[in-house]
Amino acid sequence: MDLAYLRAHPEHLPTFLTHQRIRETPVSGGNICAASRLTLDDGQSVFAKTWPSEAGRPLPEGFFATEAAGLRWLGEAGAVAVPEVLVALPDLLALEWVEPGEPSPEAAERFGRELAGLHRAGAPAFGAPWPGFIGALPADNTPHEGSWPQWFARTRLLPYLRRSVDGGALNGMDAALVEQVVARVDELGGDEPPARIHGDLWPGNVLWGSDDRAWLVDPAAHGGHRETDLSQLTLFGGPPYRERILAAYQETWPLADGWQARVPLHQLHLLLVHTAVFGAAYRDSATRSARDALSGVGRATVDG
Repeated sequence: MDLAYLRAHPEHLPTFLTHQRIRETPVSGGNICAASRLTLDDGQSVFAKTWPSEAGRPLPEGFFATEAAGLRWLGEAGAVAVPEVLVALPDLLALEWVEPGEPSPEAAERFGRELAGLHRAGAPAFGAPWPGFIGALPADNTPHEGSWPQWFARTRLLPYLRRSVDGGALNGMDAALVEQVVARVDELGGDEPPARIHGDLWPGNVLWGSDDRAWLVDPAAHGGHRETDLSQLTLFGGPPYRERILAAYQETWPLADGWQARVPLHQLHLLLVHTAVFGAAYRDSATRSARDALSGVGRATVDG
């Protein structure tokens, strides 16, 4: 099997893997899926993801189809580097292999400009025409043509707050704090037309390639607020050369006044996802984000 054959017959990949006709090397691929590098007969490599049998939970319906749809949609903008989807089957996803490289100031500035171009490509509505996931959790992508703040509160804050409380990661006082954010979201959030966003753009989902470009991987793509991507990007220490990324973005498509104060609100979504999935280890980060959102305390380089 070479790359041309794979593109023409993607449905044959599982058979070749089952009969060990393709060299398969495990690689790091996050904490959800099993990932491997497949070496084809022509020497080309492919990145493959499968749902591990030892995960202890069933593969969510449409999980890989959603990721494939998001990657294709982001790629259609022609703005930022996104791996080509080669195979999208119910239990397997295979993508173009991106050779890892080292980040550079030039790549960071290019990424800032390209990310602005991606966002500017826009979306028909908030949400998306495919079911959503954030990590392995479902995300409500029902298209919404109204204002952003109420959509964000209903689909990106409250569901993960409930999961976090039900799982014991957050207590009643924590929930009341987040509910204050929800009650004031129209005032705190700022409204913009739907942007074409990655949706889970923490620094680990930016792959720095040997081609001196930043590639977007593992999206939760949908129509959203562009500040969500930029705010998530500054979580957990941020990416290399983050100030250059932000400066290049601002030069290309300046953000609305007061965007720094809104960073904690946008970060609160992903932090609530973390409390829902990983438990109380992220409680302090989530509650601090909620307090900062309410007080208007935000920075371009919030660590989370």
